[in-house]
Amino acid sequence: MSSPSKRREMDLMKLMMSDYKVEMINDGMQEFYVEFNGPKDSPYHGGVWKIRVELPDAYPYKSPSIGFINKIYHPNVDEMSGSVCLDVINQTWSPMFDLVNVFEVFLPQLLLYPNPSDPLNGEAAALMMRDRAAYDQKVKEYCEKYAKPEDIGAKAEDMSSDEELSEDEFAASDDDEIAGKADP
Repeated sequence: MSSPSKRREMDLMKLMMSDYKVEMINDGMQEFYVEFNGPKDSPYHGGVWKIRVELPDAYPYKSPSIGFINKIYHPNVDEMSGSVCLDVINQTWSPMFDLVNVFEVFLPQLLLYPNPSDPLNGEAAALMMRDRAAYDQKVKEYCEKYAKPEDIGAKAEDMSSDEELSEDEFAASDDDEIAGKADP
């Protein structure tokens, strides 16, 4: 088996050679963004998200950390932090999986088959269980508001806010936002 750093490099190259747009965050190969499109046959179809991926030093033996940068309405995604509750990534990760699996299998499955019984977004979970049509409509509204292709280039704070904030208001709201984030 190759070393974790060599495997990380190979998996990243494989992802970049597929149809995904990858943007490196730093000079290393451990943090990057991937452009992800909502799957067909789901209310997320037509939405485009910027996904932050962090590969731990022990990757592929330890799972990557995955988070949505622009807002998404989903029972298993924390609306404030964008962190994902996905068993295969968080608990059942195997070195047999790679980054392409994450974007071609795991995330599409998450969006196609939400699990409202294990929520990070309780409001989305409750709405999904109570009224699936209203849930699907709210998902589509979020897609239209936060997940258009042009939103991918916007700064994270612009995408996670319902309204435009002045610089002073944004600075004043930083403390509240940090206090509201869930622990990973």
